[in-house]
Amino acid sequence: MQNLFRKYIAQAILKVSGAKQVEELSPFELAKAYREVSINIRQAVKDMFLIVLGVFSAAFGFKGFLLSNHFIDGGATGISLLFSILTGLPLFIFIILLNIPFIILGYKVMGRQFAVKTSLAITALAVVLATVKFPDVTQDPLLVAVFGGLFLGAGIGFAVRGGAVIDGTEVLAIFLSRKIGMTIGDIVAVINVFIFSVAAYFLGIEVALYSMITYYAASRTLDFLIEGVEEYIGVTIVSPHSDEIREMIIQKMGRGVTVYQGKRGFGKTGETVDSDIIYTVITRLEIGKLNTELAKITTNAFVVMSSVKDTSGGMIKKRPLNH
Repeated sequence: MQNLFRKYIAQAILKVSGAKQVEELSPFELAKAYREVSINIRQAVKDMFLIVLGVFSAAFGFKGFLLSNHFIDGGATGISLLFSILTGLPLFIFIILLNIPFIILGYKVMGRQFAVKTSLAITALAVVLATVKFPDVTQDPLLVAVFGGLFLGAGIGFAVRGGAVIDGTEVLAIFLSRKIGMTIGDIVAVINVFIFSVAAYFLGIEVALYSMITYYAASRTLDFLIEGVEEYIGVTIVSPHSDEIREMIIQKMGRGVTVYQGKRGFGKTGETVDSDIIYTVITRLEIGKLNTELAKITTNAFVVMSSVKDTSGGMIKKRPLNH
């Protein structure tokens, strides 16, 4: 087993480095290639774990809450649930059939790796739904709607974190947004309005309304897992007191800054002067502190704040300094 693993590592290093033999590589090149291979392996294991976790969470949401109570969700999973309820056929059949077009589309839009991971994730979900038994947790419609959506949203979120999807609706939304100019959110909303309208006709208004609660719970859980607990805010500051503001952000906020060389304009004639433009990223909970410290320096700074989905590196994910 060890020899097989070493052989795999050697082949991976040769593929990454482009060399014909490992002996051709210098110690630096070998170390660099080995590090890249190690990162790839760790990431692959992490992605696999997240996808498996997502599959079981979604399957529990399906069979433990939604399916037995005839509730649905939005997107491809919602259509699969609706068909399963109306026809009486197993859910896993529709999970596979309805997502095949999205996998093909995902290959064209997102690439081969995404399509392969998504195929494996959807197949795994179908297998779990077909073979694993889950208990009916509750018959209370509100609990079914909320917690069914929570587990389903968590499953989709974990799969997305692993680089795959188990609901292909957003792939279609990305494709259509490039073709017709609508935003992805608007396209998803239109699709879900249609799904819930059909559900209201076949399953009744009350079931459709509870299903909307399911969709809301799933979408909020998905956002929580994708964007994290903290919401990051990008802050751009233009002021003559840029040096003092930079020192304040570093010393009192405990955050890193990026300084751009730019110009600031003012007056009716649009006169411009050279100015340092400061950019930093903080959490939503630190906005009040930043505004307070900024007011101590100047009341005329031009400040722009915008939402940031995620960050990597720097000081943003380190604990702020305490003063």
